[in-house]
Amino acid sequence: MVKAKGKAKQKREDIRIKLKSFDHRSLEVGVEQITRVVRDTGADIVGPIPLPTRIQKYTVLRSPHVDKKSREQFEMRTHKRLVIVRGSNARTMEAMKRMNLPAGVEAEIKMGVF
Repeated sequence: MVKAKGKAKQKREDIRIKLKSFDHRSLEVGVEQITRVVRDTGADIVGPIPLPTRIQKYTVLRSPHVDKKSREQFEMRTHKRLVIVRGSNARTMEAMKRMNLPAGVEAEIKMGVF
């Protein structure tokens, strides 16, 4: 019987933060705030990883009654980033709870072994 050499991989709990915003500038400010807070508490950070931008396009008639051929086109872009926090501790969690993200930035936080 052959035994595996070395240590077995330890599974550690990571925090995945997915940020979404319509404005890429406010999204970058939010990512910068998170990275600064995480690094100040001594945890490791992976990212920000840019995720694909979702583009929704809408076509609207300019006039409701006349000129069917005259239309306007609009688009809405949703920019996304992924930040992974490794080796977090109680200080990291407390600092992230007190943090205020810019207006228009949505954060989705998942904890677990990934």
